[in-house]
Formats: sequence, C-alpha cells, structure tokens
Amino acid sequence: MKAFADKLIEITERHAQEISEQWCKDIKTNNRTPSYHAVPQEECTAQAVNFFKNLSRVYFSQRQSRDLYEYFTQYAAERYNDGIPCPEAVYALFLMRMHMWEYADSQAVFVTPMDQLKAIEALNKTSRIFELGVFFVTQEYDSLRKRDGFLY
Repeated sequence: MKAFADKLIEITERHAQEISEQWCKDIKTNNRTPSYHAVPQEECTAQAVNFFKNLSRVYFSQRQSRDLYEYFTQYAAERYNDGIPCPEAVYALFLMRMHMWEYADSQAVFVTPMDQLKAIEALNKTSRIFELGVFFVTQEYDSLRKRDGFLY
C-alpha cells in the first residue's frame, strides 16, 4: 500500500499547480460555491497548491489524528477568515479530493490488477482523512462562530 500511496501523493505534489488550476476553475463556477466566484484566480490556485503540497505531511504522519486536527483546523480558520461559509469550505474539500483522484486516474497510475487493489486501499485512506477533516473543519467553524458571538 505504501508504495502506491507514495506514488499517489508524489503525483499530487508534483502536479499540484495543474490540479489546483483545474480545481480553481471548477470551484469558481460551481453553483455550490458562490463565495469562491469572486476569489482572484491566483489566490484560489495558491490556496489549493498549499493544500496539496502539504497533504503528505498528514497522509504519512505517525501521529495522524493530531496532525489532521492541526491541518484541517488551520484550513478552517483560513477559509473562515476569508469569509467562506462552512458548507462551501467543506464542498471545496470534496472537490479537492475529487480533482486529486481524477488527475491520478488520468495519469494511468492504476495499470495492473495489483495497482487497482492498492488504489482502493489508498482511496479508502484518503476518504478517511478527508472525512475526519470535514469533522474538524465543521468543529472549528463552530468554535470560531461562537468566539465571534454568533448564536445558532
């Protein structure tokens, strides 16, 4: 699994700019992310490049829960401070994961049956990371809104 995951993360990091540009084009026109429509292209792309280039730190972390918490609460705080509503910040994560996998798939990373089996394992791990990330993002948004005096 690690060899395939290494390949997946290596492709994501090496092609972070291209994947980020595709993600940015998608998010700036998606009906579910209207707050991103006004974000300047450079800022939008830089946000995703930073996210993708730092993903390996949590993907291969020995203290994954703690690092995931730090990684995703920082993401949440940045998006909150940018004025991005929580549902849009979460959907942006879904799109990041989708673009990461679509890019890897387009590069024919899943060639042999063994690669495909390892791809399923890597997909499961990636999904768990993003799912826990969504929990941490929503938790952080809740804390920030309470701090700022918003009542639910």
